[in-house]
Order: sequence, then C-alpha cells, then structure tokens
Amino acid sequence: MGLVRLCASGRNLQPLRYRIVTAPHERESVFPALAWAGYYKDWDGPGCGERPSAYIVQCIDTEIANDCLCDDGLHLQALTLGAVALGISCCIIKAFDSAAVAKALGLSGRYRPRYVLAMGYASERVRIVEKTDDGDCRYYRDADDNHCVPKRPVESLII
Repeated sequence: MGLVRLCASGRNLQPLRYRIVTAPHERESVFPALAWAGYYKDWDGPGCGERPSAYIVQCIDTEIANDCLCDDGLHLQALTLGAVALGISCCIIKAFDSAAVAKALGLSGRYRPRYVLAMGYASERVRIVEKTDDGDCRYYRDADDNHCVPKRPVESLII
C-alpha cells in the first residue's frame, strides 16, 4: 500500500481505502460478484485452479468525499505496475456487483467499492498486438489460445 500512499490526490483529500482479500472463503465469496472479460461471451471467468490468489477492493470513504476525481486510476496503475515488477499479474475489474462485494466482505456503509483488482500468477500468455485499422479494440484469443490485447501505435497517441 506504500505505492498508493505516495500517489497524487485531487484536492489532496486521499479518500480511497483498500480491503485486501486473501482468505480462501473471502475470495470465494467475492468471485461470483465479478464479471469477467466481457468480449468473451462464452467464458464465465477463470476456472477453480486458475482463480486469483488475492483481490484488492478499492473503496471510497464517503465520510471524506463522494468523488475521488482521478485518484482511483492513479492508484490502480501504481498497484498494477508494482505487482508486475514482482511477477504478479493483475486484472482491474470495474464490472462487478458493488453491493454483493460490500456484503461479502462486511464493509461498513461508509466504504463504497469502486474497483476490484484481481491478482495472481498468470496461467495464460497475454500478447500486446497492434490495433487494426478497422478500429476494433476488442481483445481476442489467437490460434494458439493466447489472450491478445490490441493497442494503438505510439505514433497515433501524439497530436
């Protein structure tokens, strides 16, 4: 959590709090509330032997603020880059049942879940591929069953 402590914060309010989920029974209670890989219509998420080793649930403390401006993204990026540096894979999840996660973890009403960061060791290969000219940005599986994530070329990002 030291990485997020030093992140910039809009108005310097620092309203984000984190619930670390590592206990097996808690991980099992969080998993059904998550929506996985929306572009894969026939996949319900990782199987039992492939599920995350931990979750970090990012919450806003509503007694401090109801809006965290850009803090959530800054914090999530710091956490994922730090994890990757340690060889840990991450998936930032916004599509989830917030009320179900709060209930599963016994969160006080003042803490509103914003994102779930799934963490663990990858069981598949992820490839960054060049985004095609047709504008399609959907991730997909290639012939070798690699998870392919299209990204725009660097040149296209600069105006």
